[in-house]
Amino acid sequence: MIKKEFLKKIAEKSGLSEKEADLFYRAFTETVIETLKDGEKIQLVGFGTFEIGERAAREGRNPQTGESIQIGASKAPRFKAGKAFKDAVNG
Repeated sequence: MIKKEFLKKIAEKSGLSEKEADLFYRAFTETVIETLKDGEKIQLVGFGTFEIGERAAREGRNPQTGESIQIGASKAPRFKAGKAFKDAVNG
């Protein structure tokens, strides 16, 4: 499903216009990004948790040359599905 199809579904299920669904989508994604950038996590009971995970610095290899390279530490967004979400998908 692409974004346009997703927004159409949201509009149908919520009674919003597609434009209003797009505004909701933008507000939701911006809020998730801002919250994670601030170092906080978001718990949506029954759906899941958005949080930031730390990746340690490590040594890697350039696949073209085989040369060792240093890969710096970084942060990565993570999502862990909640039990109700997992159950709905699997049941």
